[in-house]
Amino acid sequence: MADQVTLTINGKQVTAPAGQLLIETCKAMAEIPAFCYYEGMSLQAACRMCLVEVEKFPKLQTACTLPVAEGMVVQTESEAVVKARKTTLEFLLSNHPLDCPVCDKGGECELQDMVFKYGAGESRFTEVKQHVPEKQWSPVVFYDGPRCILCYRCIRVCDEGMGVGALGLTNRGINSEITPSHGDHLECDECGACIDICPVGALTSGAYRYKTRPWEMEHTGTICTHCGDGCKTTLGTRGDEIVRANNRDRSGINEEFLCIKGRYAFDFNHHPERLQSPMIRLNGELQPVSWTEAIKAVAAKFTEVKSKGGSFGVIGSTRSANEENYLLQKFARQVLGTNNIDHPRSGDIVTLLDALSGKTDALATVDDIYHAKGVLVVGSDLSQQHPLLANQARANFRHHKAKVFTVTRGPVREDDIAAASVRATEGQEIAAVESLKDKLAATGGLVVLIGASVKGDDVRKLVALGDSLGVPVKYICLMDASNSRGAMDMGVTPDLSPGYKPVDKPGKTMMQMLADASLDVLWVTGENPLAGAELASKNAFLVVQDMFLTETAKRADVVLPSASGYEKNGTITNTCGQTQRLKKAVEMMGTKTDLAIMGLLARAMAANIGASNVDAVFEEIRSTIRGYNVPLPVLMTGGAAHTMPVNGRVPVAVQADLISSKGDTLFTSGTLGRYSKTLNSVMEAPGKLYGQPVSKS
Repeated sequence: MADQVTLTINGKQVTAPAGQLLIETCKAMAEIPAFCYYEGMSLQAACRMCLVEVEKFPKLQTACTLPVAEGMVVQTESEAVVKARKTTLEFLLSNHPLDCPVCDKGGECELQDMVFKYGAGESRFTEVKQHVPEKQWSPVVFYDGPRCILCYRCIRVCDEGMGVGALGLTNRGINSEITPSHGDHLECDECGACIDICPVGALTSGAYRYKTRPWEMEHTGTICTHCGDGCKTTLGTRGDEIVRANNRDRSGINEEFLCIKGRYAFDFNHHPERLQSPMIRLNGELQPVSWTEAIKAVAAKFTEVKSKGGSFGVIGSTRSANEENYLLQKFARQVLGTNNIDHPRSGDIVTLLDALSGKTDALATVDDIYHAKGVLVVGSDLSQQHPLLANQARANFRHHKAKVFTVTRGPVREDDIAAASVRATEGQEIAAVESLKDKLAATGGLVVLIGASVKGDDVRKLVALGDSLGVPVKYICLMDASNSRGAMDMGVTPDLSPGYKPVDKPGKTMMQMLADASLDVLWVTGENPLAGAELASKNAFLVVQDMFLTETAKRADVVLPSASGYEKNGTITNTCGQTQRLKKAVEMMGTKTDLAIMGLLARAMAANIGASNVDAVFEEIRSTIRGYNVPLPVLMTGGAAHTMPVNGRVPVAVQADLISSKGDTLFTSGTLGRYSKTLNSVMEAPGKLYGQPVSKS
């Protein structure tokens, strides 16, 4: 524990760690305004709003750069301090346009708040305000120079937080402007962090600008439906339209971090091609029908095939909620009588759990990456595929000087902060990690992030190598989609039931189902397996639940329009095994959740699968799957509960060829990404993995 010092703030004695910045010490008892200071970023001392009076100091001091010291006596609201802050605001307003009624930051502007508090309502400056036209740097980011107060937050968050460095400063004095590194346009992650961190309305969002006001929206905290990191995103909705997303209250495992997908790629939700009516194939064409007719047709076919002893295939989704995937496998096994159930797999979590048998606390959380003494990335372009985890590694390096190591097939952004980087082709990663053994052992503690190219025996070798280091080692199996890990935990596999318990008679894998010419029924929920693939059974009855008419849905006999992740309640489990709560933000007319659809089908088939509401299914999950008996208050208040679904052997031989990453970048999101106008409009799309362009197909 750091040495403590005692100081006096506004007449009250306070104890704080020696060396802590005064602005941080004052947080608990006094508000010190600041525009340029931002927790976790380098110090700037540019705005001069945090001036305080310190006894025996000849002039006012900036609290954002002043470490506390023993016996220090501080006044944060003395007459001199208030006068100085008011004067600072007057200077800031000398060129700042007074357009609060039309500014997107109205009601959330830090400058506006300070002007209200300190009463800088008039200015002694009579000169004409400096004005330059507004600029559009990208489809996402707009810049209004006259509103900028030169706090440099945007430059620092892009450089230090994101590791991109896309923004800088040009000119001097009143002509100073924030400028993209490429002159008139941005080439960056398009994450919008610069917009959210801006204390005024200088940087505004292409998705939100001039649409609404904060007090006109409902705000719902839910989980991003794109990659597997499980970022909390707070959706601002008006009516049944999502108009904004951020996480400014820092309430999730990601605090306020979001990538472009979490902050802007919600627009797929109200895409004009969203399905809003069930369809049945009549005379060779898909025709809209009522929900009653569609459910009746599916239930009748399922009943007929089951009575004849026919074969079923079921493909689950990596974006469906835990409750939906759990009920899907229960429906398949108990109602349809089949273990032919699978989903696209993007990480060998089965082998990892088996290799960690008997170990406790061996799976890492998102927070562990930030606090680890060492971070090893194996077989993943982390910044492109898992932006939150990459952000944690960068923050750890910046704040704690963590040793970062990369073993990848090509260049990655983490190379810039790495203590060592090794190139290794797929399948040769373990030998590369072996070459770093001495350096890894010297870290004193390690978090290992395992990409999809490391699977089967290589996972066991990696764990054995970790055991030999003589330091604490934790692991994360990286997986692609928002609930890839949850789909595995819920037993959406042909050989494992919920909680990784082996089934008596394993069914067919997804590839085997597609290749089975005798398959009578294929039921697909939220995936697109026939994009670039063929279904061998030409007479199979194909049922698809999806949001869009994908390649698979176009070939279906019945299409059921399903709700998106932003239109349902439930839980998801991220790639680290942290379970969080989905919360319904909007509703699309004509759609139903996968859970509701299964409930209707069970009723139509007179089958008993238990209650099909979220709470009842989650209670069954809690009582059935080890590690999921998590404290409900944690989830209900927006927290994340870490799960360990098995702590023993998983006696199943994993087929390595079933595991592969889809290779999504920051600007792609599988089939879902096609329907995001934002993702497809930025010039950086579709992005690169390991420095190589990604195909738009």
